[in-house]
Amino acid sequence: MRRRERNRRLGGMPDAPTIFERIIAREIPADIVYEDERVIAFRDIAPQAPVHLLVVPKTAQYPDVAALASADAALLAHIVDVARQLAAEHADGDYRLVFNSGANAGQTVFHVHAHVLAGGLAEGTLG
Repeated sequence: MRRRERNRRLGGMPDAPTIFERIIAREIPADIVYEDERVIAFRDIAPQAPVHLLVVPKTAQYPDVAALASADAALLAHIVDVARQLAAEHADGDYRLVFNSGANAGQTVFHVHAHVLAGGLAEGTLG
């Protein structure tokens, strides 16, 4: 789905930057916990677990994880590695990694991102 189409679908302006693009550009504040040349990670503003971080690639080229995996497997692997590092730093190293793909799956920002969830999660929780 092209950015114009997905922004219209979400009630936004055509070609308007996503909230993640605005965070990357420092137009919107975020509690950033990690950043390198390819990704940025920050705390979710509505956490669903004791530790809830988002790992976001700095490119808005991919709307979901399937598009990213098809086009840039190395960037996907980097996101997973950063998630592992963050879980080691912010929790006990155990974590749940979630990619929502599509509006019916709970995706609200169509800029691929990984949710890193940790901190005493029981099997069967969060969905």
